[in-house]
Amino acid sequence: QVHLVESGGGSVQAGGSLRLSCAASGGTYQRYCMAWFRQAPGKERERVARISSYGSIIYAESVKGRFTISQDNAKTTLFLQMNSLKPEDTGTYYCAAVSQSAGSWCPSEYNYWGQGTQVTVSS
Repeated sequence: QVHLVESGGGSVQAGGSLRLSCAASGGTYQRYCMAWFRQAPGKERERVARISSYGSIIYAESVKGRFTISQDNAKTTLFLQMNSLKPEDTGTYYCAAVSQSAGSWCPSEYNYWGQGTQVTVSS
């Protein structure tokens, strides 16, 4: 069982920066794909960025060049550095995890989720 706790959300003006953190516990000795998702009011949840257990990273087109996903060396904390924030980045940001079998791609469905942290970007 993996337990995820996000922090670092807040309110900023357009052009500003925020750094989200996700503390992970449990799930020892397993490989995990980790991701950040976001959901704005009235919109579907979307994946913002993903890092596999091998370190492979992908970003949504809308955040490429502005957001950076990373982990600490122990892989107990996931980060999302968000720069040049736009009002359309507003939403609740969730950290998620799913186990990754050796030699396989990250599964499309994530089964561990944090409680979310709110990001509000004003124009």
